[in-house]
Amino acid sequence: MDRVAVIGAGIGGLAAALDLASRGLEVSVYERGAAPGGKMRPAQFGDVTVDAGPTVFTMRSVFESLFADAGEAFSDHVALRPLTILARHAWSETERLDLCADIAASADRIGAFAGAAEARRFLDFCARARQIFQTLDRSFMQAQRPSPIGLVTASGAAGLPQLMKISPFTTLWHELGKYFHDPRLRQLFGRYATYCGSSPFEAPATLMLIAHAEQDGVWSVDGGMHRLAQAIVALAERHGVRFHYNSGVRDITVAHGRVSGLTLETDQWAAADAVVFNGDAAAIGDGFLGAAVTHAVPQIERRHRSLSAVTWTAVAQAQGFALTRHNVFFSRDYRAEFDDIFTRARLPQGPTVYVCAQDRIDDEPHHGGPERLLVLVNAPPTGDRTGDLEIASCRDRTFEHLQRCGLTISMQPEMSRLTTPRDFDWDYPATGGALYGQASHGWMASFRRPGSRSKIPGLYLAGGSVHPGAGVPMAALSGRLAARALMEDRASTPRWRPMAMPGGMSMA
Repeated sequence: MDRVAVIGAGIGGLAAALDLASRGLEVSVYERGAAPGGKMRPAQFGDVTVDAGPTVFTMRSVFESLFADAGEAFSDHVALRPLTILARHAWSETERLDLCADIAASADRIGAFAGAAEARRFLDFCARARQIFQTLDRSFMQAQRPSPIGLVTASGAAGLPQLMKISPFTTLWHELGKYFHDPRLRQLFGRYATYCGSSPFEAPATLMLIAHAEQDGVWSVDGGMHRLAQAIVALAERHGVRFHYNSGVRDITVAHGRVSGLTLETDQWAAADAVVFNGDAAAIGDGFLGAAVTHAVPQIERRHRSLSAVTWTAVAQAQGFALTRHNVFFSRDYRAEFDDIFTRARLPQGPTVYVCAQDRIDDEPHHGGPERLLVLVNAPPTGDRTGDLEIASCRDRTFEHLQRCGLTISMQPEMSRLTTPRDFDWDYPATGGALYGQASHGWMASFRRPGSRSKIPGLYLAGGSVHPGAGVPMAALSGRLAARALMEDRASTPRWRPMAMPGGMSMA
């Protein structure tokens, strides 16, 4: 398995390609888009580049390790700036709360916002989130597709008491009620479920670990999030990886029961001893990679799909609200918002709105002119169904809510871009526009995600739809897990010496 084809230049595919090439394998990456990054894509308005996908950078140790294993220092390739203010939250024009990188500073602000008792409970919550993160970091997130029994076994007798404290059988919303009596704070920390495309009313309490990941540090990436993808590509190319853009894959081919290569949309065939598919696993089961591999992963039921989104990427004028880099404007009825999305399969009548102001750092002075913005509301994953979503009404509700909270955004059509679940479904087939693979609903949801190995020898999986889950660092870990699985299988596969065969053929 010396020749590896990676399908998709998203962050998981890039991490896998770099790991494999730095260990001496011959790696080619096939990307149907014109540039790397996958969902970590920029929008271009003249000479201005705006991040149109993920905007939050956390768990930098994942990338430090990736670069170190390839013989380089991450900081030599990507420049980061730490954020003092993790996010600014608003419920109305007068109700505002900042979360800070410093836990004590956040506790002070929560105390001023909701009272001293809530501040004390916040500190208890932080300790609990840290405990859950530390319990699941190596035993789950960095392990090859754990099972419930395997997780218990990996934890051992010493770790079993800690494992029992991660509350996998209760919902995030229920568990947050033990820490926060103010419904606004429960809503604020419940939002972490949306980081993996889920509802806080159905996601397990283990997702509290996301709070610790943020408290461990949030950074802005100089040059934008897509700069991370560019840096990995540059290092991978130095290790010999060949990138083929505008090269969509039509089929993964199988011979003698294992992967033999792939066929491009141009009908060109490329031989490969192994393939890493960095795309939504649903595309395989739905036949988008050919009939030969449809049984490689279980089909994903529509009811298990994660959140989609409606986004506006723009260079626009923002006035009236003191934006920081990450800003969240909460709806008044959080349960109704998620009932709309997951039960009624419609855009929320009262949306929570996320605004990333990409020219802002903390409370540093802003020039006051047009700035780079990403505005996002959660949406149902219905982009592959007939009929149009009520985008115009969604737009009105979104920007009216921002105005009620004191923020006015003035966009020009030529300097803005709308993206809907239908657009996301076009970009990521078989998803309906779901951006995070399967929703993390119920305690078994994390175990339903496919692992690195598919059912077909030589076909491996990476990306946010597979273990360990969605998000930039998790997708990178998935690529590394896929590369590790491939290398382990390669080491255990008998190496056949070339042998002359009748008719001039050879076996290798």
